Amino acid sequence: MKRIFIIFIALSAFNHLSAQSENTDSTGSRQLNEVVVTGEKPQVKGQDGMMVVDLPSIVKDKPVSNILEALGYLPGVVNNNGMIGLAGATNVTIILNGELTNMPVQNLYQLLYTTPVDRLKTVEIMYTAPAKYHVNGAVINVVLKTPTPLDGLQGQVRAGYNQGHYGSYGGALAATYAVNDWTFDLNYGLSHTKGWNREQTFSNHLFEGKRTLIEDDMRRISENWSNSIYTSATYKNWRITYNGQINSAAKGRSLSYGTLGSFVNFYNCHGPVNFHNIALRYSAPFGLTVGGDYTYYEEKRGQSLFQDSDYLLGELNKQDINRWHVYLDRQHQLGKWQLNYGVEYQHADDSSSQTAYPIEDSEGFSGTTSEDVADAYIGVQHSFDWGLSFNVSAKGEYYHNNFKHNWNFIPQFGATYYKTPKSIFQLNLSTIRIYPLYWELRNGTSHINPYAKVLGNPALQPYLNYAAQFSYIFKQKYVATLYAQYADKATVQLPYQSPDELSLIYQTINMNYKRTVGLNLNVPFNIGYIWNATATANIFNQREKADRFHDINFNNRKWIFYGELNNSLKFTHDSPVSISVDFTYISPSIQGSADLSAMWKVDAGVKWQFGKKRCCELDLQANDIFNRWSPTMTINHAGQDYRMKVRDMARNLKLTFIWRFNGFKPKNDSNIDTSRFGTGK
Repeated sequence: MKRIFIIFIALSAFNHLSAQSENTDSTGSRQLNEVVVTGEKPQVKGQDGMMVVDLPSIVKDKPVSNILEALGYLPGVVNNNGMIGLAGATNVTIILNGELTNMPVQNLYQLLYTTPVDRLKTVEIMYTAPAKYHVNGAVINVVLKTPTPLDGLQGQVRAGYNQGHYGSYGGALAATYAVNDWTFDLNYGLSHTKGWNREQTFSNHLFEGKRTLIEDDMRRISENWSNSIYTSATYKNWRITYNGQINSAAKGRSLSYGTLGSFVNFYNCHGPVNFHNIALRYSAPFGLTVGGDYTYYEEKRGQSLFQDSDYLLGELNKQDINRWHVYLDRQHQLGKWQLNYGVEYQHADDSSSQTAYPIEDSEGFSGTTSEDVADAYIGVQHSFDWGLSFNVSAKGEYYHNNFKHNWNFIPQFGATYYKTPKSIFQLNLSTIRIYPLYWELRNGTSHINPYAKVLGNPALQPYLNYAAQFSYIFKQKYVATLYAQYADKATVQLPYQSPDELSLIYQTINMNYKRTVGLNLNVPFNIGYIWNATATANIFNQREKADRFHDINFNNRKWIFYGELNNSLKFTHDSPVSISVDFTYISPSIQGSADLSAMWKVDAGVKWQFGKKRCCELDLQANDIFNRWSPTMTINHAGQDYRMKVRDMARNLKLTFIWRFNGFKPKNDSNIDTSRFGTGK
C-alpha cells in the first residue's frame, strides 16, 4: 500500500509536466545540376482540435522497441518509469485506433510494452476528446497499421534483460495475419520481474505534549511472473477481442530497522492475480456502432508482520470485480457537418473483504459494493473553408453506488485554426470526473508496521477537473501550450501524525482544490542527419488547498520547472547504428502539504540494426545513470514534522534483441480507463 502511495507522490509532480518529441525527418533530396532541394516531413499537424504526430519518424533512431517507450517522445508527454503523463492534463487515457475497452491501466501499459513500435502509423493527441470516444478529458489515440491479405503472416519476436538492483527478463511475440475478409492479431508477453526500493523515514511525532522521534529504514523486495495476452479477430464489420493478464508467484517482503525495532513484513498472493476482458463490437456502414465488454478481476493477497521472530499480526485481502459495459453510437454526415450522439451504461460489482489476525483484534470488512454509471451525449463537428474546424459535445452522466449518487454535466470543446502550415492555433476546454480506486472506498486497514498504517475512506468523493489549453504549432514542428487546470475536491494521500495516538496514518482525502497554470514549450532542432534533438521546457505554478486535512489545514503553492533535452546521433545518413543521450530535470515541487526535492537524470542508449533488410535489432539502454531520479519528501506544517528519503534503484541497464519476420506491417487494438483495481502492493 505504502509503495503505491510513494509512486503517486513521485509522479504527481509530473502529471502536469511535459516531455516531448524529436527529430526532423528528411523525406529525401533531389539534385538538379547544382541545386539541391530538400523536403522536410511535418512532425505535427493540427485538425479538429487535435494534434496528429508522426511518431514513427521521431523515434526511428531511438533505442525503443515498443509503443510504451515511444510515447515518451510525443510533444507534451512524459514517460516516467512507464507512467504516461501529458502537460496541462491531470491524467490522460490511451486508446488504440479510436476505441476504448476496459482494463486496468497497468494491463494497458503491459499491452503497449509488448506491442512493437513498427506497428505505429501515427498518434493523435486530444486535450479534449469528443464524447463519441467515451472518454472524458485528454486522450492519446494510437493509430496502428492495418494488414492486408497480400502481407501474409508478419510479426516480431523480442527478448530482453534488465539489470537494476536485481535482474529481470522477459520476451514477447506479436503477429498478424489477414485472409479474405478476416484479420487476426496476437500479442503475447511473458516476463519475470524482481524489484527493490529503499525508504528512510524520520517522524518527529508530537503526542501528549512531547516530541517522539521515530526513525525507520525500510527495504522492499518484490517479484512475480507476468503473462499478458491480447488477441482479436475481425470479420468485415465485426470484431471480437480478448485481453488478459495473469500474475503468478507474486511475493514480496519488507525489512525495516529503526527506533521501534526490527520488523519483517511478508506479502504473498494466494493464487494468481487474474484480469480478463472480452469485447464485441459491430460497426454498420450507415454510421451505427454497437459494442459491449465484460471484465473480471480477482486478487487474494496476504500479509504477515513479524517483530524479530515474533508474529504480530496478519491480513488477508480479497477482491473480486465483475463489470459489464455496453454502448451505442450513431453518426450522421450532413454535408460538411458531422452529428454524433449515443448512450453508454456500465455496472460493476466489487465483492471485497479484509480479514485481520488475530481475529479478536479484527477491524476487517466483507461485502459487495455495486456501482452504476450511465450517460448520454450529443456532439457536433465541422470544418469551415476559411480554416476553422471544431468539435463540441455535451454529456449527461448519472453515477450511483451503495453510498452516494449524483448527476454530472460534462461539456467538451476543441477547435483548430489552420490557414497555412506555418501557423496552427488550437483551443481545448474540457471537464473530467475522476473516480477513486475501488479499494480506497473500503473501510479497511493495512499495517506497514506497528506505527504506520493505511486506512480506507468510504466517504471519499469523486472530483471534477476543469482544464483549458491553448496551443500554437509553428512550422508543424514547434509547439507552445498555455494551460490551466482546476480540480474541485482533488484527492491526496500523505502521511499524517495522529494527535490521539502514536500512529502514522496514510489515508486518501479530498482537498478543497488543486490549481495549476503553466506554459509548455517543445522545440526540435537538428544539424543535418548527424544530430537531432528536442528541448522541452515546462514552467507552471501549482497550488493545493485544504481547509480540513484530518484536523489541520494547508495552502501550499510553488513555481515548478521541468526541463528535458533529448539527443540522437548518427555517423552517416544510412548508418545502422544510432546513439541517444537524454537529460531531464525537475525543480523542487509540492504534493499537498509536502515539499518534494529537485531530481535529475541522464539516460543513454545505442541502437544497432543488422541482418537481411535489417530484420534484427539490438538495443542497449542505460537509464538514470547517476541514480538521482528519486525524491526527498518533507512535511513541516501545523505541528507535522516528517521526512522521507526515497532511495529507489532507478538506475538500470537494459538489453533488448528484436527479430522481425516477413516485413512486418500490421495492426492491433485495445485500451483503457484509469485503473481502479487492486488491494495494494
